[in-house]
Amino acid sequence: MRIAIVGGGISGLSLAYALLEKKPELDVTVFEAEVRAGGKILTEKINGYVCEGGVNGFLDNKPSTLELASKINLTPVKSNDNARKRYIYTGGKLRLIPDSPVKFLMSNFLSPHGRLRMIGEYFVPKADKDDETMESFAVRRIGREFFEKLLDPMASGVYAGDPSKMSIRSCFSKVYELEQAYGGLLKGFMALGRHAKKSGKKVSAGPGGTLMSFRDGMYSLVESLKARLGERVKTGKGAKGIDKNGNRLKIFFNDGSTYESDCIVLASPAHNTAEIVKDMDKDIYDILKEIPYPPLSVVSFGFKREKIERDISLFGFLIPGKEKRKILGTLFDSSIFPNRAPEGYVLLRSMVGGARAADLALLNDEKLISTVRDELSDILNIKAEPDFVKIFRWEKAIPQYVLGHHNKLKLLDEAVSKHKGLYLTGNAYRGVAVNDCIANSYRLAETIMRNT
Repeated sequence: MRIAIVGGGISGLSLAYALLEKKPELDVTVFEAEVRAGGKILTEKINGYVCEGGVNGFLDNKPSTLELASKINLTPVKSNDNARKRYIYTGGKLRLIPDSPVKFLMSNFLSPHGRLRMIGEYFVPKADKDDETMESFAVRRIGREFFEKLLDPMASGVYAGDPSKMSIRSCFSKVYELEQAYGGLLKGFMALGRHAKKSGKKVSAGPGGTLMSFRDGMYSLVESLKARLGERVKTGKGAKGIDKNGNRLKIFFNDGSTYESDCIVLASPAHNTAEIVKDMDKDIYDILKEIPYPPLSVVSFGFKREKIERDISLFGFLIPGKEKRKILGTLFDSSIFPNRAPEGYVLLRSMVGGARAADLALLNDEKLISTVRDELSDILNIKAEPDFVKIFRWEKAIPQYVLGHHNKLKLLDEAVSKHKGLYLTGNAYRGVAVNDCIANSYRLAETIMRNT
């Protein structure tokens, strides 16, 4: 059986590996439009720095990435215990996020009214809503202050998104399900706690887990998969269309060549997939075009340690939208993982743009560097010029799961099911994290094998 996978990001590569793991004799080929496979996973080693252009790690609370890494003999690296301190920039200064519910309630991170409102969530009645924006859900259940100081910056950190448009059901499904199943969040947490006590297993509705990566960065995962797939991965091979050819499907490439296959999996970004299926199925095209991808720039600065007067043993900080700053947040990469900066140097990585500030992501290099430098000067009191600068630009960065995303997926599944042998996967549908992409690839591999 011949299987073609269009898109050589982590979804496409892990799917190819999963299929061959199940049946080594399969004829599987991955076609990637760019000369480099990996999609939004991109690591560059420059002058002793290890710079992540996109994904900077994965959480160990889900097994998918850890299990795959083990299979391909790749050893994960755990983030530094001393760098677990996470901050929110609010009220014009950095505020440490307390690391437990009790500490949170005892701290002054929220005002007395905000803490009371948070506790009062227990008495907020359940709303039987098919979906709701992240902002609407958080304000209704926990209060505006909690939303503005915590959930809003979290949406920026994970999705570079606008929580007034993003779906709570699709972005944070476990939180949505707590209300549906138990009538509220505190009631749900209490029920999960009782379940954990009985089962002896740790149960959480939040992301949880420890951030993991690899010594040479996240691209090690891509390189290891590519090495095992070998010549099955074809780069510089952009697809422009597909069509049916009898009982098979045919891919048309930009270079004029074609490829026939029993099964085609489109693992490319939704906007690329839309163009590929446009002539074959207008319904699929219309649905995919509605998934937004705002631009995002990642700006890495390297400094000599003595140029930074503050403590650097922290994870980083995020910024709520109401603060009206020009960056979404900054991570202290060299504090989080080893080997990220030369001895005596510090590596900071700032995110610019996203759904609420797309124009900032598109600034030219000089203005972008100046913007980030000014922000770090105000927020971290770093007055020195950086000794190292690296910019990564993504014109279409992270797919946005906006209100009603789950209904789009239902329509999409129905439309795709009409074409035998055609499948879609990737981070535009059911999870943007590396863990999600790999888990979805393994599930899809099982589906493909059942259907053949």
